[in-house]
Amino acid sequence: MKIIAVIPARYGSTRFPGKPLVNLKGKPLLQWVVEGTRTSSLIQKIYVATDDARIQELCKKINVDCLMTRSDCPTGTDRLFEATQNLDFDVALNIQSDEPLINHEYIDPLVQAFLQNPQLDMATLAHPLAAEDIDNKNAVKVITNVNNEAIYFSRFAIPYSREKFAFNGPAMKHIGLYAFSKAFLQKFCSSPQSEIEKSESLEQLRALYLGAKIKVLRVEKPTYGVDTPEDLQKLEAALK
Repeated sequence: MKIIAVIPARYGSTRFPGKPLVNLKGKPLLQWVVEGTRTSSLIQKIYVATDDARIQELCKKINVDCLMTRSDCPTGTDRLFEATQNLDFDVALNIQSDEPLINHEYIDPLVQAFLQNPQLDMATLAHPLAAEDIDNKNAVKVITNVNNEAIYFSRFAIPYSREKFAFNGPAMKHIGLYAFSKAFLQKFCSSPQSEIEKSESLEQLRALYLGAKIKVLRVEKPTYGVDTPEDLQKLEAALK
């Protein structure tokens, strides 16, 4: 089974323009992600998918293959799909370009899920939900069935309870790393957005709408995403 990792990296972020190239303790943010991905011995090839020549130039400096895409890809998954059209692989991991602390502890469970069950459509990660994230709309929650497959993802507290919501309930906090089979990646990106996806602004709901089984692997530690300059400052302080 050929496993590849693709890091979609967009320069024109609305909230943080040029984010992949910003400096974090002496290295561009994207370099942290590439080096973290390289700690996995289960990934056979790593690519960066981008629409920007400045990011392409960084890829040359840090010796990682770069795949150029058009600028109007609506999501990172669409960018991954366009970039991998002519590649030979069985499973592709979508690694977020703004997760500088990513490493094999997060990547390997996704790969192992496919090694154990090559018939999977998708796999993703989640970790225990903290009390402060219950009402945080930026903290995506996921609930699973007895087979650790996703039932639903939401920005709201799920499952709904008429009683006081318990943060130690069945919901976990979703981590936005994905592994796709090649066949399901094609189906996903060839399908229009579903109404539930547009309602919650969560692309993984398109996969559920299409009938996919999404394996949810539990990890104990959260990742740290950089969405804004303030997030970067907080991470710099934490790394000190």
